[in-house]
Amino acid sequence: MKEPQIPIAREGYPFIIFAAFLTLTMALLGYEFFALIALFLTGFVFYFFRDPERVIPDAEDVVISPADGKVILVEKMFDDRFVNEHVFKVSIFMSVFDVHVNRLPFSGQVEKVQYKAGSFYAANTDQGGLSNEHCAVLFTTSKNFRYAVVQIAGLVARRIVCWAEKGDTVKRGERFGLIRFGSRVDIYLPQNMQLEVRSGQRVRAGETIIGYIT
Repeated sequence: MKEPQIPIAREGYPFIIFAAFLTLTMALLGYEFFALIALFLTGFVFYFFRDPERVIPDAEDVVISPADGKVILVEKMFDDRFVNEHVFKVSIFMSVFDVHVNRLPFSGQVEKVQYKAGSFYAANTDQGGLSNEHCAVLFTTSKNFRYAVVQIAGLVARRIVCWAEKGDTVKRGERFGLIRFGSRVDIYLPQNMQLEVRSGQRVRAGETIIGYIT
């Protein structure tokens, strides 16, 4: 039987505890106004680090969204940074109100994890996509294609968390990381697939179908 999942990402516990302690301290000192602000902050931190269960599509040929948020870019390009192939690049921007736990788009094996320090421009800009701190995970699959998922820090987000490690065998829909607080996830996919998303569309990690492998 599947174990119950606590619907809060464990990386949020220190922030929640600190905010709750601050609220209690302000209340005990009689600072009602500041206690209310701290209580609101505690509620927001709970909300930000929520980690809801998702219904993963079970069709073998589907690629699913790695992040909640808004699709801000869909383009064909030659990627010389991660997979070194002609790809579809899909960029998903996560606001502070989106779920920030990231999920794997397709089953496979982790070929490489590449972290690079960088700047902290707004994540929904071209400059942010090229220059910001990021963590790229490259995967190989049993369907004979490779793909990459890149977590990108943003103007506010200053901490990328990636649990994937080289050599891991992973399944579609599994959690593999998160970004604090608000940012962007790019996915690089082979061009011999049928894309099902468009710029401006809202997507949900683990549920929204990005495309079909042909």
